[in-house]
Amino acid sequence: MYFSSYQNLRKRLLSREISCETVVLDYLERIRKNHERNVYITVFNDQALQRAKELDRKLEAGEQPGRLFGLPMAVKDNLSVKDASLTCASKILEGYTAVYNATAVERLLKEDAVFLGKVNMDEFAMGSSNENSAFGPVPNPYDDSRVPGGSSGGSAAAVAGDLAMVALGSDTGGSVRQPAGFCNVVGLKPTYGRISRYGLVAFGSSFDQIGILSRNCDDAALVLGVIAGKDAADTTSSQHVVPDYLSEMGSVSLKGMKIGVPEEYFPETLDPGVALAVRNRLEELRDAGAELVDIALPESDHAIAAYYILTTAEASSNLARFDGARYGYRSGDASDLSGMYVNSRSEGFGGEVKRRIMLGTYVLSAGYYDTYYKKAQQVRRVFLDRYKEALAKVDVIAGPTSPFPPFGIGDKMDEPLEMYLADVFTVPASIAGLPALSVPAGFDRSGLPVGLQLIGDFFDEGKLLGIAREIQRSQEE
Repeated sequence: MYFSSYQNLRKRLLSREISCETVVLDYLERIRKNHERNVYITVFNDQALQRAKELDRKLEAGEQPGRLFGLPMAVKDNLSVKDASLTCASKILEGYTAVYNATAVERLLKEDAVFLGKVNMDEFAMGSSNENSAFGPVPNPYDDSRVPGGSSGGSAAAVAGDLAMVALGSDTGGSVRQPAGFCNVVGLKPTYGRISRYGLVAFGSSFDQIGILSRNCDDAALVLGVIAGKDAADTTSSQHVVPDYLSEMGSVSLKGMKIGVPEEYFPETLDPGVALAVRNRLEELRDAGAELVDIALPESDHAIAAYYILTTAEASSNLARFDGARYGYRSGDASDLSGMYVNSRSEGFGGEVKRRIMLGTYVLSAGYYDTYYKKAQQVRRVFLDRYKEALAKVDVIAGPTSPFPPFGIGDKMDEPLEMYLADVFTVPASIAGLPALSVPAGFDRSGLPVGLQLIGDFFDEGKLLGIAREIQRSQEE
């Protein structure tokens, strides 16, 4: 059973051509058959089936179906789903069960979505390959020997492998967009504050944003319209009006649109296959009436350094709460309270998480705060100013999502700096808080997916999705 879009599925559900129960059973069976792919950490077999039956009864009773009636979804395992395991793919949250729903989860449930389970990820969303997981890596659906990207690798692999129609992820510096590019799906990181972070386990609080992964732009727009908006439980959520994103997408015209192409996004070191695929898509946009405008963003070279100073500083604070005292993993090898704290964290956190906690603690320490953290905050302001200046001259900014195609499992685990460079093109939009998405741009000569990234002005998600839809349509013709 395959559905090209949620709208196609919804039509068949509402006409009672098929039932929610049938759809959910089909997805659960596929998940069971693909268990060895390690995409799901927790599968909601009984809960999802019960939910589907309830929705079928609702329709039979003549009640109004929700906007996402029967949509089969996966949830990244750093989002809280009441009465379900919440691990963040870490040993330190062993045995923890969430006691409330994240706001995004609650809003989806109110519109009749169905959650199939919690998917794999890099531990505490720290990574670009999904290899930093206490539950093991996830293979790329296009090549089992390669990574799906990260940290939302399970979310991307679930959608690409048809183990969920849509998935929620989180994006701190590219964790939705980069795996979307690696897995040939759409990955949207909205404007910072567009979606409430309540119920999302924090990594870098001033960067984190819940994102959406889907096969097509329409599905992403429908889900965004449900979960976006102000939330009293998150003071950083925006009061900006939530538009009809499908309507906004429909009003997008490529004729006369100015698309900024930064020279810094096409360095000599860019993988040739990635460059070719992205250039081809940009030329198609030009052929459709858009104007390609060369722009310069010279501060891009400082993006990775500023990002890792700021996010690790926030992580060192956010992760201090995981100490073995109140919940999760507690070391049994300690003679006093201090030893229990130290041993629980040393044994519970993985290597990459400990590396970032130590770096964050270092840059916040006396004597280094001004040298590193304060300077990185100043660079962040410069980034915002430069992108605002650029977006005053062009409608959107376009370039590759990643500098290279999906790499082999294990290839970069011993070279953390090389791993960090996987996000060199996605980090700037996160630093500035701007909306950005990755849309499939084709494949390289080896048949590996390539993603094209679009960056827009604040709250321009509808425009980004509209352009991305045109890019997808051009490849279908």
